[in-house]
Amino acid sequence: MVTAPPDRREALRGHAAMLLFAVLISGSFSLGGMAARSIDPGALTAVRFVLAAAVIGAVAVATGALRRADLASPWRYPVVGGLLAIYFVLMFEGLRLTDPVAMAAVFTMTPLMAAGFGRLFVGQRVTMPVLAALLLAGVGALWVIFRADLDRLLAFDIGPGEALFLIGCACHAAYTPLVRRFARGESGVGFTFWTLSAAAVLTSVYAAPALVATDWMALPPVVWTALLYLAIGTSAVTLFLLRYATLRLPSAKVMAYGYLIPSLVAVEEGVIGHGWLAAPVLPGIAATVAALVWLVALRDR
Repeated sequence: MVTAPPDRREALRGHAAMLLFAVLISGSFSLGGMAARSIDPGALTAVRFVLAAAVIGAVAVATGALRRADLASPWRYPVVGGLLAIYFVLMFEGLRLTDPVAMAAVFTMTPLMAAGFGRLFVGQRVTMPVLAALLLAGVGALWVIFRADLDRLLAFDIGPGEALFLIGCACHAAYTPLVRRFARGESGVGFTFWTLSAAAVLTSVYAAPALVATDWMALPPVVWTALLYLAIGTSAVTLFLLRYATLRLPSAKVMAYGYLIPSLVAVEEGVIGHGWLAAPVLPGIAATVAALVWLVALRDR
């Protein structure tokens, strides 16, 4: 029986973590869009980070993952936590101004930005095969997003919602290589807890007026459902997965899994009865999957 070398096995685990990451993130767009209509984005983001920090904190205490040495350079956590806070606040602000299709189109810029930040912060180079795979995945994602309609693609305009989310995506892209740059040997649970705690403090200060003004008892059930899902599924768990993968894969490959999200959302919409994709869109899904398989097969650096 032929087994993969240790480094390759670690890389494959990183890819598996990012596949789960994409599945979890894909479920947040529709829920987030519905919740954003009933609650201030800052308040929503602050509460999700507080809940997520509480969940991860309980896990950290139970497993003994918190160590005093983790706070040797405490400034790291407000930096990476602040980037996440900006990303999520601007995501929900954008969802109030535009539709999820346009937001998903903007998100396809993230992997290429991550490649640039990876070069800047940790000296990661993007080889031509990796760049070609990223471009193929991006084309496939855009084909899915715009439902194989070239007129819709060509007519896409950058409005205020899209512009805000583009800034947020840049913060998300910078977060990935900085996690690797700032790693000091902490456990994944410990690093995630301190990052979430910093993000919770920063967003709570920013959203303090909205937190006070919100009538929490009058919020519709969809907001509480979204909060729980966002806090546990797409904050606590996905941050752990993202850090796990970032320490095993280049930043561009980590963020490339964002290209899967439009296709996953489309499949999930079909499963819950909102209609399946038309046949002309399927080549876009095929291109995205093929590009990611190509990325997995390429040597990780």
